Amino acid sequence: MIKHALPVTRDADFSAWYQSVIAEADMAEESGVRGCMVIRPWGYGIWERIQRLLDDRIKATGHENCYFPLFIPLSYFEKEAEHVEGFAKEMAVVTHHRLIADGKGGLMPDPTAKLEEPLVVRPTSETVIGTAFARWVQSWRDLPVLINQWANVVRWEMRTRMFLRTAEFLWQEGHTAHASEAEAREETLKMLDVYRSFAEDVVALPVVAGEKPENERFPGAVATYSIEAMMQDGKALQAGTSHFLGTNFSQAQNIRFQNANGELELAQTTSWGMSTRMIGGLIMVHGDDDGLRVPPRIAPWQIVIVPMLRDAPEDADLIAYCKALQADLAALSAFGEPVRALLDLKPVKAQTKRWGWVKKGAPIIVEVGGRDMAGGAVSVIRRTALYRADGKLDSQTVARGDFVGAAAVMLADVQASLHSEARARLDAGIARDVADFAGLERHFADSVKNPGWVEVQWARPTGAALDAVAERLKALKLTLRNVPLDVQPADGACIFTGAPAVERVLVGRAY
Repeated sequence: MIKHALPVTRDADFSAWYQSVIAEADMAEESGVRGCMVIRPWGYGIWERIQRLLDDRIKATGHENCYFPLFIPLSYFEKEAEHVEGFAKEMAVVTHHRLIADGKGGLMPDPTAKLEEPLVVRPTSETVIGTAFARWVQSWRDLPVLINQWANVVRWEMRTRMFLRTAEFLWQEGHTAHASEAEAREETLKMLDVYRSFAEDVVALPVVAGEKPENERFPGAVATYSIEAMMQDGKALQAGTSHFLGTNFSQAQNIRFQNANGELELAQTTSWGMSTRMIGGLIMVHGDDDGLRVPPRIAPWQIVIVPMLRDAPEDADLIAYCKALQADLAALSAFGEPVRALLDLKPVKAQTKRWGWVKKGAPIIVEVGGRDMAGGAVSVIRRTALYRADGKLDSQTVARGDFVGAAAVMLADVQASLHSEARARLDAGIARDVADFAGLERHFADSVKNPGWVEVQWARPTGAALDAVAERLKALKLTLRNVPLDVQPADGACIFTGAPAVERVLVGRAY
């Protein structure tokens, strides 16, 4: 019987397990403000790796980084009715610029310091960036405009969960303007594929890329695309989105340009974003009953060296041995970068440090004791193969030189194994044999603990017909996820309307 490192297992209580991973792996903690979190160094280190590697991919497609204000005039939102309606219930609004004593020992907004125009704390930046585009774009020669912003945003969520849905979160948001619809649509799909390949290749997160149904579109968009990942409990997580906005925001923000024939046209715009929600997905896809498992490409430390110190004179030799090992590892390359190796010299028992790094999910943990040093060896633990068949910790003694020679390959194996495990789960978790709505209801019955998703025939209803479908699904706590781009053609009747299907859509429960 294996005694796991976490106080709760995934099978016992997946939600409590998720919170336990965040706490035990020192990822984040409550801040004292509802829905806002303190991201601790290990959690933020993972975000920094995501940020750096995604930023490289965004810049490789020709985009430049910039920054726009946190505060947006309310009038900017009022120009785009559909957009403001979509975010109205989530907006945090600044109305005063000074506090005064309330006469009771506390503070209150100064009535004389009321702003002439309220300021919205950035929920997303389409409106403020569109206003800038209107200044920047005059001629077809000014297009395309390709920018990206790394920032924080605020959406006043009613139900919050760390990393998955918080009042404040970190993200990047790309915004572009183009001379033609074809070019803007190409941009939308290009950035969707950047997200897809980043999730798969870097985060080891298998996803389904596809178009969102009309009722799930970004407020004000003509078309919204997403990458959807399957968590270990079978629920879906929208891990990134890309939006073709057409001329909706250009019309509202007056983004016009003179084309080559001297005629005025509205620019075609796009926006796309990925956030710290990706870390929530990482936890729920790769975590196990001992904590987090971090793919090596985004691990702040890929190899952690834990010396078995005894507070004795010979410790100095052991530390020197470990420092030499650390230097040899740092001279290696994995995934096109130097290996990130940490020597953990904290004055804590080696066993405590080992399990601390297990819970954090360091890809490879290396323990070195006096006997290892005397034999020119190290003891190696792979986070993806933690236990032997008999349930005991799988710590393998390896010659020091052999370990250094194989370390880069080991890291690649850990990365690949995490992806293949998650891919197998995703593939097995999509049912394609549901032929009618009654079958959908049976599939997602309460007795089914992990029903995954279903892929069903879909007639792409709109308006009131789509609203009726959404209401039927809502009663089952289900949503339409996306229409996969690489799905098989439709060949039957829509399970919701009975009309001839035009495509297939994924349905599931979601975070």
